[in-house]
Amino acid sequence: MGPVISRFPVPDRLDGLPGDIRDRILAVQEKAGFVPNVFLTLAHRPDEFRAFFAYHDALMEQDSGLSKAEREMIVVATSGANQCQYCVVAHGAILRVRARNPLLADQVAVNYRKADITLRQRAMLDFALKVSLRSAEVGDADFSTLREHGFSEADIWDIGAVAAFFAMSNRLANMSSMRPNDEFFLMGRLPKE
Repeated sequence: MGPVISRFPVPDRLDGLPGDIRDRILAVQEKAGFVPNVFLTLAHRPDEFRAFFAYHDALMEQDSGLSKAEREMIVVATSGANQCQYCVVAHGAILRVRARNPLLADQVAVNYRKADITLRQRAMLDFALKVSLRSAEVGDADFSTLREHGFSEADIWDIGAVAAFFAMSNRLANMSSMRPNDEFFLMGRLPKE
């Protein structure tokens, strides 16, 4: 038995899960070489698992004016502000891989204002943090600032939707005490063998 990965039940065997969930987990395991704990934590609620990953994929895998690395920056910055260890560690690993930069995720998680990012990306993260932490304060001036940096209406929606989705995800991960997989800590830091 390894460390506990959630306060809630996780499957000890995948063969007892609904077929679509089992297939999704096995596909991720084949690609990543391990099963991220978020899949196991959510597996005990099949309908929520499906809804969560359907919306996750719609936000994070679609064609967008935001690069996949920029979307991961949003996740890492907002998750850092929400003190979500799981999401900072897991999405920090993905950000390091997608940005091909072993330093960026730590910079963004700790203080994106001092990170090696563009002014456009800083404006994106300013807006994302506002959506994540103070959404009632979002106003027309925020949209004007983003437009000045070349973001389209669709891009602005994507920034806000990623920030909002992961604000919810951060809260679930914190509530469930979801533990990051050890594998995430070194991903994207060292060259592949």
